[in-house]
Amino acid sequence: MSQAQADAATTATTDDRDRHDAGHELPQDEHNRKLLDAVRPRGWVHPNPPKRYNLVAVGAGAAGLVSAAGSAGLGARVAIVERNMLGGDCLNVGCVPSKALISASRAAAAVRRAAAFGVRVPGPVEVDFGAVMERLRRLRAEISPNDSAERFKSLGVDVYLGAATFVDRDAVRVGDKVLRFSRAVIATGGRAWDPPIAGLKETGYLTNETVFNLTSLPRRLAVIGAGPIGCELAQAFRRLGSEVWLFEKEPRALPREDADAAQLVAESLARDGVQLVLSAGIEGASKGPAGKLLRYSKDGVEQTLEVDQVLIGVGRVPNTDGLGLEAAGVGYDRTGVLVDDRFRTSNPAIFAAGDICSPYKFTHAADATARIVIGNALFGGRGRGSALTIPWCTYTEPEIAHVGLYEAEASKKGIEVDTFTQRFAEVDRSILEGDTEGFVRVHVRRGTDRIVGATIVGRDAGEMISEVTLAITAGVGLKAISKTIHPYPTRSEALRKLADAYNRTRLTPMVRSLLKWWLSWSSEA
Repeated sequence: MSQAQADAATTATTDDRDRHDAGHELPQDEHNRKLLDAVRPRGWVHPNPPKRYNLVAVGAGAAGLVSAAGSAGLGARVAIVERNMLGGDCLNVGCVPSKALISASRAAAAVRRAAAFGVRVPGPVEVDFGAVMERLRRLRAEISPNDSAERFKSLGVDVYLGAATFVDRDAVRVGDKVLRFSRAVIATGGRAWDPPIAGLKETGYLTNETVFNLTSLPRRLAVIGAGPIGCELAQAFRRLGSEVWLFEKEPRALPREDADAAQLVAESLARDGVQLVLSAGIEGASKGPAGKLLRYSKDGVEQTLEVDQVLIGVGRVPNTDGLGLEAAGVGYDRTGVLVDDRFRTSNPAIFAAGDICSPYKFTHAADATARIVIGNALFGGRGRGSALTIPWCTYTEPEIAHVGLYEAEASKKGIEVDTFTQRFAEVDRSILEGDTEGFVRVHVRRGTDRIVGATIVGRDAGEMISEVTLAITAGVGLKAISKTIHPYPTRSEALRKLADAYNRTRLTPMVRSLLKWWLSWSSEA
């Protein structure tokens, strides 16, 4: 073998190992090969960097990809660096695979409920978990070209695959390449938390980064953390056939949400058969004769549960390790990179976007912050994070969607509010669909129609919240929603009904008397 052949063989071996590491030991099939070929292509050749880039994006999740594509589209010379897989959490281990799994679990639940609609399904519902996960991998692979190295190369972005380390205030190293920049954006996101539970690491556990690699259904599953991720996955796995225990240290699930909204989700989980263990502390874990033993305390009593898998459904850690932020003069702490309201770090040439710096850990929030960074970094813009109106949704059934302030938050800020609630039980489309659970709740500044916050719990809540978000962003209130014609019958009619309820509050006794007088006078004229 020649030296050139030996070097090529070494490179190929290293590249294969990098792909294996990047793929989190993905099950090897045609779908995951397609995924890796898109977001971590074998044999990728790094370009020779120019003297200086206008912008270098470190991290190729949502924030980094939007920063790079948007800047290149405006004519900037741009590079993007990714040490793992392009697409970040959302494509590979977050939004995309989780919603594929949830959609399969909803289909199973819908079939089980079919008899209520007069649809008879012979025999029990059978779930082929292998087919469910194969569909997940196939759909993820079909979406992956949107985030692929080849696509971004075609957009004029120089793509580097490898770990990035800042070596100066205006330079980052990737392998043997040094990329100098006028501006940079740190968009490295976060990773699953490694909880300090005695024996858990040795026992083994799943996170969002590994749970979607399963090929067989866990017969018994413990989920730790009843936040959005924990509730979503606990319900999904239960509907797919696992026996599920959901642990939460707080006295209720989804502790951030309104209590009555969270209660509706908890009741739905219980109906599905999820066993909620609230006000519980996890004390330790160990390997048992037929599974994993989880020790927990509740009401002062320590108990033991044996399961096949443990899933950590709470906690994120920012990806700041190994970035060389000290060399770049970038400040950070345990929450991530520190930025001002313009997403600028302590180094004026370096910005940050997405989960690495934002309290809102959502793909759409990462997109929004990246758009602000493009204008601020390249064109001296004055876009502010505090001006963003960011909605979010938990994809349980029923869904919970929220935007703006909760009532308690408004009170802490000294904002007095009037609250209007419309229940889906009084909306015709909900009645016809046999899905009357939930409500729309809107808070307005007292004495006005200006919306300061809203919560929707029910089917399609995530779709409905955008109308409220638009109203807040556009500076219009419930009067505008009341004037907007909504198709009948739709669930979004709940918003119009709620707006009509606001309008009725404007009919004070004096106004009613004046209207009565006018109508009486006009009838006699």
